[in-house]
Amino acid sequence: MTTTDTPAVASARRLVDVAQRTIDAALAHGARVTEGGRLIDDHQVHTERLAYLATQVRAAAELVAYCERLAAAGKPDALQERMAHVYAAEVAHALRSQVEAAWDDFGLTDAQAGALTEAATRAAIRAGLDEGAIRAIGREVIAAGGANHIDLEDEVATLTREMAREFGKHEVAPVAQAIHREDRLVPDGLLTKFSAQGFFGSSIPEQYGGTGMGDLPMVIITEELSAASLAAAGSLATRPEILTKALLAGGTEQQRREWLPRIARGEVLVAVAVTEPDVGSDVASLQTRAEPAEHTGERGWRINGAKAWSTFSGRATLLALLARTDPDPKSGNRGLSLFMIEKPPFDGHHWRFEQPEGGVIEGTANPTPGYRGMHSFTLALDHVWVPHTRLVGGDEGVNRGFYLQMGGFAAGRLQTGGRACGLAQAALEKACQYAAQRQQFGLPIAQYQLTQYKVGLMATRLAAGRQLTYASARAFDTRAVEPSMAKLLTCDVAGEVTREAQLLHGGWGYSEEDPVSRYVADALVLPIFEGVKPILELKVVGRALLAGDGGG
Repeated sequence: MTTTDTPAVASARRLVDVAQRTIDAALAHGARVTEGGRLIDDHQVHTERLAYLATQVRAAAELVAYCERLAAAGKPDALQERMAHVYAAEVAHALRSQVEAAWDDFGLTDAQAGALTEAATRAAIRAGLDEGAIRAIGREVIAAGGANHIDLEDEVATLTREMAREFGKHEVAPVAQAIHREDRLVPDGLLTKFSAQGFFGSSIPEQYGGTGMGDLPMVIITEELSAASLAAAGSLATRPEILTKALLAGGTEQQRREWLPRIARGEVLVAVAVTEPDVGSDVASLQTRAEPAEHTGERGWRINGAKAWSTFSGRATLLALLARTDPDPKSGNRGLSLFMIEKPPFDGHHWRFEQPEGGVIEGTANPTPGYRGMHSFTLALDHVWVPHTRLVGGDEGVNRGFYLQMGGFAAGRLQTGGRACGLAQAALEKACQYAAQRQQFGLPIAQYQLTQYKVGLMATRLAAGRQLTYASARAFDTRAVEPSMAKLLTCDVAGEVTREAQLLHGGWGYSEEDPVSRYVADALVLPIFEGVKPILELKVVGRALLAGDGGG
């Protein structure tokens, strides 16, 4: 405890430190049992348990660290400090319960687990989970309309938040509900304004035509635009961000200079084609094939196969497509390459592109209950021609596509953390506004204890997810697993917050006329894309932690 710590922060810090030591010991035991993560499929349930608990502990640590930094800078935030205590208590309590319920799996000694049951720890947990303390948070959040004005500790990020928030409020929100209810495409006018703001180039270096603001402002933009509309604004930069990271990591210098400025300007709209009808997260099993070919003397490739869930690929003018270039099925992820396929834009739910070189791409939209505005397509590719210059990395990129794509997906997962926070923020604000206005049994529902308690928990869990996401953005290049942890936690937070907001609305929350029903439908997709939740827990977060790659 430092001289700047309040009792809430001191208690939260104690709980986080105890939880961190406990989960570290549990991960060490898990690493021994699974041989560094190689045997996770023999211990799937416990691996999932460890991955999620470790993620919650990391989120609690980031929220506490944020409060400590603000206090050290002379700008303490009492509300965030109380939230930090509540969340740290929730996590410590969950960890203690899980250890007790699966004692043999955790493999802890009495000494290692004992800190969770010490009198001081129990007292800190009880104080943090006191319903009166949580209701007090809820009352304060409701009084503020659920608004998010936390200190971002970064001037560029703060200015970016103001710009993106204004854009979302004035340009996106007025059309968001109609896009959802009528299953429209994002209007071209909105895309033009989006590009003019520089949103597509926020993390592209200035030397390649971007704004070079970095990953934190990119996440802030994503969060604010997602609060206005997940699909019609918050997700627009995700696909170009995935290709951008791949080009920066492994593209040729000529490819970077040719494509990154055009992506930054919004001149090129990107879609990603990785998933296949029979292959989801198991990317190493992809079957779409690219074979060496020539066309009028030019070296290139012919691609045949099918892709699924290729979002925005109708309107997009460039497909980032992963295909098998090594015909040996045993090559797995070592036999894949990443291609860029140019195409004209198409509106509607079905499109067909016949290349002058003789290839055909046909797309059919998959109907979805939410996440509308871009449409997700199943694609059929027949003899599609791609010049060799459009293989990311050129000669050096052959059979390296998996690694380049996975680096891009890490950026997509980071963005999904921002998307989830923005969607949850919109639901929290809507719930607070409705609770203050809606009267039942002679009182605004905001005055009832349970409403205050629910809102207090919603805001607290969102605060923890937000700080985990921001920390992941700040350390994106050095902490490989943290973006996946941010996605894992915040997607659950968004699902919970949107559902609780809907319940606070009662019957009106089920009406498609109310945006809160859109928030619930949109939240359903978050734990699915960029790595479905069970795969993320086992094959990404769990495997990394058990292999000793905890990300610092």
